[in-house]
Amino acid sequence: MIPVYSEEIQRLLDSHGIKIGDLVRLKIGDAELDGELMPKANIGSSGTIIIKMADGYNIGMKLVKELEIKKLSSGAANIASFPKISLKHDGSAPKVGLIYTGGTIGSRVDYETGGVSMLLKPEELLYKVPEIQGIANISVDMLMSVASEDLSYHEWGRIAESVAKAFNNSSRGAIITIGTDAMHYTAAALSFMLQGLNGPVVLTGAQRSSDRGSSDGFINLICATQLASKSDIAEVGICMHNESSDGKCAYIRGVKARKMHTSRRDAFRAINDKPMAYVSIGGDIKYHGDYRKIDAQKSGNVSVMPNFDPRVAIVKIYPNSNPKVIDFYVNEGYRGIILEGTGLGHAPVSTNHQEFLWLPHIKYAIDNGLIVGMTSQCLYGRVHPNVYKNLRLLSNIGVIYCEDMMAEVAQIKLGWLLGNYKRDEAMAMLNKNLVGEIQSRLEFDEFLV
Repeated sequence: MIPVYSEEIQRLLDSHGIKIGDLVRLKIGDAELDGELMPKANIGSSGTIIIKMADGYNIGMKLVKELEIKKLSSGAANIASFPKISLKHDGSAPKVGLIYTGGTIGSRVDYETGGVSMLLKPEELLYKVPEIQGIANISVDMLMSVASEDLSYHEWGRIAESVAKAFNNSSRGAIITIGTDAMHYTAAALSFMLQGLNGPVVLTGAQRSSDRGSSDGFINLICATQLASKSDIAEVGICMHNESSDGKCAYIRGVKARKMHTSRRDAFRAINDKPMAYVSIGGDIKYHGDYRKIDAQKSGNVSVMPNFDPRVAIVKIYPNSNPKVIDFYVNEGYRGIILEGTGLGHAPVSTNHQEFLWLPHIKYAIDNGLIVGMTSQCLYGRVHPNVYKNLRLLSNIGVIYCEDMMAEVAQIKLGWLLGNYKRDEAMAMLNKNLVGEIQSRLEFDEFLV
């Protein structure tokens, strides 16, 4: 049942000929607010009038005797119902699998509540972006509805299986709609899990929800569809706004992408790398960096290596940090640790203060069979085991310097390696390039957002 306003509010609306969807002005004293009259939300007081303002936000104003209301114009009569849409197929268009996993992009305005709710059926994702059905034949897999930070290696494996199924059912590309906060973790995991990939796997999302005029999800999804249906890139990547305005999207390699801002639409950046391509909503693709190309002569199915050992930790090193945290992971049965060191990969190994000396604790971990990798907090640049004495001390006890990998990519890679290979094999492969996570030559367009 759709919630209704109080009898007092309904009489007030009726007396002014105001209906749901009309543009109205609410005024108390000198304060004025214009917006579209929304249905009563199913939460909160029935004595509060809800309007949606031009900036996309909902606001409620309690009915008091000082409140004045004025109808500015008539609105859509069917605002309380969600328009229906069905999937269409064009035999001449390329086939693309769209895998829905949740996140801000997978939301819509719920006119019963005046807020944002998750999708109920796959067609709803296409309502605001009907353009994508003119670009490709879309098949939708409503796989899950989970925030990206709540995804684990279990869900990563399910997503990888869905991608493989799409390709093995003749899709030439796949799109994954997902939350942005931990999107780059999923992108990295899929980069390792998917084997024999011969087409683009495009992760996309939205920094701003669909009830906001500045939502970026629609353009991101259109650009992702253009890439999945037309590009010759055979890699996993992230497609999001390249700039804060609605210009173009960047397609960033999944193991080189990092979310660098909490809310900007151009939050994602390529780290120690260039975007593989830039794409416009019109389908203009400009290739920018090196990438693995689709092999038209290649045959065979895409397979999945989903096994993953979660017993790999990231440990951040900082001044006055307690190295006994290493002992905790050893005693908890962990199999690997990725250190996020300073600069070229430093840790306090020559300090005069024994309580801050990391070297014996790191050696204790290695002696107990853990694989210990070293990355840098600097993000840009690479670590190096031989420039300074302290670096050599760490390297000499068995710390593996992970070149230009980000800490989270190294952690995901090591977890995947330990899930699929013997320890010695995993250790040997940690600082060897597999899917573009290590670049022999550092290339980047910019350092910061």
